[in-house]
Amino acid sequence: MRVKVLSSVAFAASVLAACTSTSRAPTASAVATAPAPAAPSGPVIDGPMLGPDGRCTVTGFGTATTIEPGITECDLVRLKGKPATDVLVGESGKGQREVQVLYSEPGGRELYFFVNNRLDRVVKP
Repeated sequence: MRVKVLSSVAFAASVLAACTSTSRAPTASAVATAPAPAAPSGPVIDGPMLGPDGRCTVTGFGTATTIEPGITECDLVRLKGKPATDVLVGESGKGQREVQVLYSEPGGRELYFFVNNRLDRVVKP
């Protein structure tokens, strides 16, 4: 009988402790925390860039005088003097902005590959 009384007392004490503890402080799951700042989506790139429509986000910008590796997407359009035939804008698995710019010229096609707004390579098939 003594074991039964001790276990009943222990049970009652644990029930009462649970009831009173929630009235004094919120449980861990009820504590509000500030959301973590969102990580930037995609690469952060300075300067104007081409949109999917082939237009620059800013006009009158750029200083390149020749088409060579390292120039920006908008420098290419400015130096060509006309909009691109086609533009593909995407993101690599490495989190880099990748843009392919196609110009159909009378003498053939030219494909320009940009990584993070810098000309990486040119393909003239």
